[in-house]
Amino acid sequence: MNENIMSYLENDQFAALAGIKLVEVKLGYAKAKMEITDKHLNAVNIVHGGAIFTLADFAFAAASNSYGQVSLGINAAISYFRPPKGCTLIAEAKEVSSTKKIGNYNVDVFDENKEIIARFNGIVYRKKDKIEFE
Repeated sequence: MNENIMSYLENDQFAALAGIKLVEVKLGYAKAKMEITDKHLNAVNIVHGGAIFTLADFAFAAASNSYGQVSLGINAAISYFRPPKGCTLIAEAKEVSSTKKIGNYNVDVFDENKEIIARFNGIVYRKKDKIEFE
């Protein structure tokens, strides 16, 4: 199932455009990484908050869809703690709670020095639909 989810999420065009790679998926858990390039920087030459949010959101999507049931974000919030150092960001999503219809996830974003950069919290609505794998 996890390989199916990883293959399925490789079709996420926006994550691909941002240079995000899915590293690991288990039930209720996912890890993704993004190599920072000039395209991720804002006008003051630090990683754009939207790039960090996109990385966290993708890990959230992977973790919440890991059960093979279509799960769509209905709420998300992020807090930024410090600008990243280095060239790589890693997002680790963990399920906090889950019912048949609602799932809650925390995503921590770290730089390559394992310093926490941001924390994202997202809530999904679980549809009745199963994910159709190719």
